[in-house]
Amino acid sequence: MATKFDYLWRYADTYEYLDRVGKMPPVIIVCACNGGIQGKEANDNLPETADEIADSVHGAYLAGATMVHVHARDPKNHTRPATTTEVWHEVNKKIRERCPEIIINSTTGGGPDMTMEERLRCLPARPEVASLNLTPDMSKFKIAARKPPLPFPREEMLYDECLPFSYKLVNQFAAEMKKYGVKPEMETYHSGGPWVMNDLIKAGMVEAPYWIQTVMGYQTSSWPTFENVVHLLREMPENTLWLTSGIGPHQLPITTFAMLLGGHVRVGLEDNVYYRRGEKAKSNAQLVERAARVANELNRGVATPAQARQMLGISATPTSY
Repeated sequence: MATKFDYLWRYADTYEYLDRVGKMPPVIIVCACNGGIQGKEANDNLPETADEIADSVHGAYLAGATMVHVHARDPKNHTRPATTTEVWHEVNKKIRERCPEIIINSTTGGGPDMTMEERLRCLPARPEVASLNLTPDMSKFKIAARKPPLPFPREEMLYDECLPFSYKLVNQFAAEMKKYGVKPEMETYHSGGPWVMNDLIKAGMVEAPYWIQTVMGYQTSSWPTFENVVHLLREMPENTLWLTSGIGPHQLPITTFAMLLGGHVRVGLEDNVYYRRGEKAKSNAQLVERAARVANELNRGVATPAQARQMLGISATPTSY
């Protein structure tokens, strides 16, 4: 059985929750700064180039972001995801120069039309954490037209894909993360995810505390309701450090609910390009500032990167590039 960590508990257990009210740990705020699909055609403030990413993350860092989840983009076409370790290294290096303490979390989810090998090329660039999709990922939606003067213009597109993750493939991704000393952020979209979590734990591919994200409101994920959040939490393995994200208009209610329960949150322009109805977000910093304000009002406070490193069980020394 995994070691018991005194800052972890069963988030959906009534008695454990009541015992923790007023004594919950500070909130880890993850800034999902850009994503791998939509870009400036969705919001002019969404960063695409390495310098834009570093600048945007720096603003979020000053606003209270503990960790950044980042998608590097192809410098030859900003609408496409990066497919080389060299590009990833450049992005990580520029983030670290601007944000000396922040925890760098790279995606292995990538973007459209990537091979599985290309999705893994972020790992040799030595992020401290990397996302690990646990189940097949199916979605269908329109991507707005990208019009001049934006670089790399294109017509409106229909995104209709399924990423065919299997037990074997997820274990291969976890093995690569272990090889490079990267902490997996296990992402589950619905109640099928815990089957795969338990398989990884049984195989010794992940170590406690388990950093697990529930993604709420993404297509083919669980509906973004409080009831479904609690249901998912009941299926989590012991010694889970829980993070959640809410897509679009669900970002604020779902992340606020997570803070109330003692969880941690992900906000940013990847998941939500609006600040409020009809008003696009000015920056990642604006979304992080609001999350930090809510955390402080709820008497949780915001975790420093040093505190988060201790909670996650990763190196106290930030990776240098």
